[in-house]
Amino acid sequence: MDTALGTVLALRTMKLMPNRFLLVFALCGPLSCGDDVPPAAAGTTTGGAATVTGSADTIDATADDSGTSTGGGAQVFVLADGTEVLVDDDGGVTLRAGERTFFATASGVGPIARRFTTVPTGGLGIWEFGRTDEEAFSAETFVGATQDGDDVHIDFASADGEVQARLTFATRTAGEATTMTLSVVGVDAASSLAMPFACEDDATFYGFGEQYNATDQRGEAFSLWASEQGIGRDPKLAKLPVNGDAHTTYFPMPWFLDARGFGVLVQTERRVEVDLCSSDPAVAWMEVLGDTTVETLIFHGPEPLDVIEQLGAEVGRPPQAPDWAFRPWIGAQGGRDAILAEADALDAASIPYAALWVQDWTGLRPNLEGFGVEYRWLADEELYPDLGGMIAELAGRDVRFLAYVNPFVDPNLQHWDEMVADGLLITDAKGEPYQHFAPNGTSSHPDLTQEAAREYVREHLRAMVTEYGIDGWMADFGEWIPVDTIVADATDASVYHTRFPQLWQQLSRDVMDELRPDGDWVVFARSGWTGVQGTTMVHWVGDQEATWSPHDGLPTVIPAMLNLGLSGVPVVTHDIAGFSGGPSTKELFMRWTELGAFTPIMRTHEGNLSDENWSWESDAETTAHFRRFAEVHDLLAPELAELSSLASGASVPMVQHLMLQFPADIGSRTVDDQFLLGPTLLVAPVVEMGVTARNVYLPPGTWFHVWTGDEYGGGRSVEVDAPIGSPPVFSLGVDRPDLRAVR
Repeated sequence: MDTALGTVLALRTMKLMPNRFLLVFALCGPLSCGDDVPPAAAGTTTGGAATVTGSADTIDATADDSGTSTGGGAQVFVLADGTEVLVDDDGGVTLRAGERTFFATASGVGPIARRFTTVPTGGLGIWEFGRTDEEAFSAETFVGATQDGDDVHIDFASADGEVQARLTFATRTAGEATTMTLSVVGVDAASSLAMPFACEDDATFYGFGEQYNATDQRGEAFSLWASEQGIGRDPKLAKLPVNGDAHTTYFPMPWFLDARGFGVLVQTERRVEVDLCSSDPAVAWMEVLGDTTVETLIFHGPEPLDVIEQLGAEVGRPPQAPDWAFRPWIGAQGGRDAILAEADALDAASIPYAALWVQDWTGLRPNLEGFGVEYRWLADEELYPDLGGMIAELAGRDVRFLAYVNPFVDPNLQHWDEMVADGLLITDAKGEPYQHFAPNGTSSHPDLTQEAAREYVREHLRAMVTEYGIDGWMADFGEWIPVDTIVADATDASVYHTRFPQLWQQLSRDVMDELRPDGDWVVFARSGWTGVQGTTMVHWVGDQEATWSPHDGLPTVIPAMLNLGLSGVPVVTHDIAGFSGGPSTKELFMRWTELGAFTPIMRTHEGNLSDENWSWESDAETTAHFRRFAEVHDLLAPELAELSSLASGASVPMVQHLMLQFPADIGSRTVDDQFLLGPTLLVAPVVEMGVTARNVYLPPGTWFHVWTGDEYGGGRSVEVDAPIGSPPVFSLGVDRPDLRAVR
């Protein structure tokens, strides 16, 4: 019997083994994976000369011989929705719809199974994962392609036939999404599975959740694992437990969008390792650890905005925020008298605002640099006597009150004894309540696999609304679950870690949907993974340093907002002017204010060094500057509310990467220090100290400088003056004298 044909027949008897795997991905561009190779026989494409012997652990493959060959050498199979799966002689796969190719795997490189021991290190919400005793088992030889109904199977094997891998393509959503499922047999106790794809010259990799370094991640290699962003991310700093790196993030996501008009979502709750043309410029990889099989969704587009809408249909869309949320919010703290004095001062300064958000309603706690808050879900009655009365007084002035919660359970505060007695906390290997290091010293977390624990937290969140009249809150943290956590339903610790942000944020959603079904509330959160998009109304980009640092300060806010939007999180905000580090300066505060005015939610934060940081009332010039830009934001509020309806209905980001509106413009693809607020306002904030002019890229079209009314032709870069008070903002196709009139 022909060796290759024998391999195919052997593969047709394979069944799946319950192994744990790592998935790795790469991309290739249009028609790049099957050019100039000879056609194979219709129905079954065979590859190299691997010999496979049948066993009890094999993959069952039965073909209906429906493939046809093309003049370009590719074998063509047609899915139920008409999507064509083109397979070349080396196993490279290209998807095609009509005349458009939009996704492809690498040709001549097969999947790899790996076995190793994972060694986690670190803490303080940041972990690193090493490997020991690593072995690789490569299924490097393409064996054949077959079709069974709507399933197209692409089979690979190792040279000795011991390892067999299969990619299966099928219709997920007609005309919009194709599934690609990867499975491997022949490796006992496998830790990972790897599959390569080609890096074409025009391939791009946007998204991956909240990334702070850039938007296109091509050339980068990093982990996708929810963690602290890190206090200080400069690679020149000494490595300390609190330091992050370029890719530590509260909100990672195994997802990318290619500017050519397709997207790839790995459906896993496991840690993912990414190598995007870094170790090999011709190959991109994504690794998933621990899943027995991995299903990937490939969204067809054809335009980038179509891809985001298709992603949103899969992962969910946020509830629409109320109109008042798009007016300025002011951070305040210090107790009842301080809050009321802040409201009086804002009114006296004629600063428009809709909400005061108060993080210290639970009490103040000294920390390493400044003050933090007490970790509980109860009011501090000494700091805020008659909190409900104060909130009612503010409501009479048409001011909403927003608070703060996080999931830590402090062993020195009220909830501990009750939750321990009822077994509502996560546990350690000894079965004891898990006390791990936390920003307050030592804390635990509720075990949210238990309905009793979920209801315990909900009861306290309900009381915030029913007893005090609180209109919403920051749902902070969610990424500190230890890697050896034990929970009641025996969920694997790594899965619980990834799942926890959504479990935590869902509690707030449950309560607000119950008590405020009219949607008159706001909850904003920072941590995430695939699926929180449909749970939480607003995400903020975390705790930036109150500095100009390109690693962790003001400049990182823009790519973070853009990447969240590219990952299906359409409503975003940030702290004016940062949180940790500092103290912030006058110039930093004023520039951050300018950025905040053109952000969906304009919101200040006193920061960790609240007594030293610059603020809106620090001097008369700053007050006038803040008032002007708060008025600009207030003027934009009706437009922002309209954009939020698109966000809730179709996942359209309010802060948009230029290429979303200008997908055919190559120049728009590389810009990650400016953005579109909606489809027509282009914002290019100044994020460097002392800079009073900057280069701005204008996509094709006619653009009007908002502050001067001057007209510019697009499709080029321009140098514009940008003194404090005139950040570069341009309007597409129409002048905006309404914004210019705000003085």
